[in-house]
Amino acid sequence: MAVSYGLLVLRLNIPNKLTILSKSRSLCSTGTFKLRTAVSYVQARNLSNEKFKILPLDPIDHHEEKFDKILIANRGEIACRIIRTCRQMGIKTVAIHSDVDTTALHVKMADEAYCLGPAPTHQSYLNMEAILNVIQKSSTQAVHPGYGFLSENMDFAQKLEKMGIVFIGPNWKSIAAMGDKIESKRIAAKARVNTIPGFDGVVKTPEECVKIAQEIGYPVMIKASAGGGGKGMRIAWNDKEAMEGFRFSSQEAQSSFGDDRLLVEKFVDNPRHIEIQVLCDKYGNGIYLNERECSIQRRNQKVIEEAPSTFVDEKLRKAMGDQAVALAQAVGYDSAGTVEFLVDSKKNFYFLEMNTRLQVEHPITECITGVDLVQQMIRVAKGHKLKIKQDDVGINGWAIESRVYAEDPYKNFGLPSVGRLYKYIEPTYIPNVRCDSGIQEGSEISIFYDPMICKLITYGLTRDAAISTMINALDAYVIRGVSHNIPLLRDIMTEKNFVEGNLSTKYLNEVYPEGFNGKQLSAKEIEHLASLCGCIFVRHETRSAHFLNQAQPPLESTLPADWNLIAEINGQNIELLVTERKQVFEVTVNGKKFAIPGDILLSSPVLETTIGDEPYTCQLIKHDGAGNLRIRFAGTTFSVRVLTEVAAEYERIMPQKPAKDVSKVVTAPMPGLLKSIACKVGDTVVEGQEVCVIEAMKMQNSLAIGTTGKVKTVHCKEGEAVEEDQIIIELE
Repeated sequence: MAVSYGLLVLRLNIPNKLTILSKSRSLCSTGTFKLRTAVSYVQARNLSNEKFKILPLDPIDHHEEKFDKILIANRGEIACRIIRTCRQMGIKTVAIHSDVDTTALHVKMADEAYCLGPAPTHQSYLNMEAILNVIQKSSTQAVHPGYGFLSENMDFAQKLEKMGIVFIGPNWKSIAAMGDKIESKRIAAKARVNTIPGFDGVVKTPEECVKIAQEIGYPVMIKASAGGGGKGMRIAWNDKEAMEGFRFSSQEAQSSFGDDRLLVEKFVDNPRHIEIQVLCDKYGNGIYLNERECSIQRRNQKVIEEAPSTFVDEKLRKAMGDQAVALAQAVGYDSAGTVEFLVDSKKNFYFLEMNTRLQVEHPITECITGVDLVQQMIRVAKGHKLKIKQDDVGINGWAIESRVYAEDPYKNFGLPSVGRLYKYIEPTYIPNVRCDSGIQEGSEISIFYDPMICKLITYGLTRDAAISTMINALDAYVIRGVSHNIPLLRDIMTEKNFVEGNLSTKYLNEVYPEGFNGKQLSAKEIEHLASLCGCIFVRHETRSAHFLNQAQPPLESTLPADWNLIAEINGQNIELLVTERKQVFEVTVNGKKFAIPGDILLSSPVLETTIGDEPYTCQLIKHDGAGNLRIRFAGTTFSVRVLTEVAAEYERIMPQKPAKDVSKVVTAPMPGLLKSIACKVGDTVVEGQEVCVIEAMKMQNSLAIGTTGKVKTVHCKEGEAVEEDQIIIELE
């Protein structure tokens, strides 16, 4: 028997009756759900790859009337995600792209593709007229905007309506009401939704911003009235930060959304960020699909999300869900949307904003409910009623999403990185792993767009299972060619507060007050890493000897039976004794002995091994043959030197070069555009003074001088593109 389940055809040999997951559940004290089933939990949905399957609550009805062709007004992973659902529904797709995205994955996946123009967003993905022309050329019936870009643009939705084209999202009146954060707060208050105290209007000047902030009382949140995704948002704790926050927020808002209007409201210190997924149709029906925990953020942009939340009980879930649906129905909402709340330690919750679009982190809701949100958006846009009732929505297991970005996590928790992915392997061969990505090996990460590489999602019947799978997936994820934030994501997965569910929006700053500096290895982990590197060194030396025919008599005696080595890790010298015996390495370190399998493949991108009795998934990134290794171990890449005792002695007596003084130069921390320069040759600047601003991936980054002095040279001009580590300003 063949059963169509939305995104996969599953062939089952089953009896006449199949009992699936019971709705009965309870929240345990450990934050995991007890799932009681009459038979078993059947996994049967594929949203992204063959290894990730979840029982669908919304199987596709192929007898329903559907669109013939949909244009996706977006790029990257979300465009690919929408295309996958359209394929399963039997709908043709049209992609749009800029010059630099000509070979992008979403372009290859779509049935048709059209180039909009140059890379800058205002000439491509925000170029409304160009997109409308493509819609006419392609005979498209409907447009799915994804998230970001034009997804919450009322004018775009209105123009589509006038053309007779269906906008797959809420009606333009709902977008106008909820997309404007100022108006949405007014409507929320009327709908009796809890709101945050703040100024009920548009802030027009930096001076007005300061005045309002003083009246509200610091700290305050300055944020764009339009858009979302952490763009155009700043926290101000004093007048100076309010002035700067107004400037940067308005510039980012204009760049990202074409709308520089700002609002100011009281900043709720140390809350949780919890959001409710809602789904409404055009007939007044509305449901909520539980919550998502989104508290782990940097620069107001989410890093890790999970569903459900360890903090939310049934009473709080219902209260938040009811208010979210009431707000949606108050504006005649008719699509998928997300109502975001701030929740304090006493479980008081306050309306933050409503995102009138598909949310980045929607997959984790799909995992625990079995609802394909893209499919439902398309159905509702076509005029179909919701078949799912509130009582149908359960919580089946746990899902976690890690946002994998092309950025350096050691710089302010992540400054953008650009480059070409010369090696790229997603860990989709691991069960219960889903990768929503829009790139492939050979793809280019550019300065023009968001640096997201992939949304890595893992699922388990319990939270512990989802975390364990995420750890394995992060360790096995191969990304070469750009810096990425996997070291940070991997470290969070084993961090005590995260494991216990103690989260807030201050999580990163509280757990890493000095910034993220990589995995802090225990003494045992250092011994394990040193042992593994010693085995890699010996394997390379013996392989080289065999390759050069030096292992044959009489030269085989030149290879020692026991290798006395020294491994240098984080400034420590660890003495090792490595012996290879019948496909097993025996390593002695600090009086302890470890057995490591001898089947180490130096050419493999991923090394799966055991050290003693403990399993490890590592990546040998570089080995130059002279004992210099770069190895990803427990998520962090370590530089390790392995030397023989003789070589180590020579190293000890070699003179060391003094470190170069870089305090008198300002260099670009990432590639980007130089938006402004605040000094000129001959000016005296003081330590900590802002001297220039760089824009990268639509974010404004202020650069300060590291010491007091007189400006000797300004190497760049405003508007120029700069590379990472390029010198911009130099002092005498």
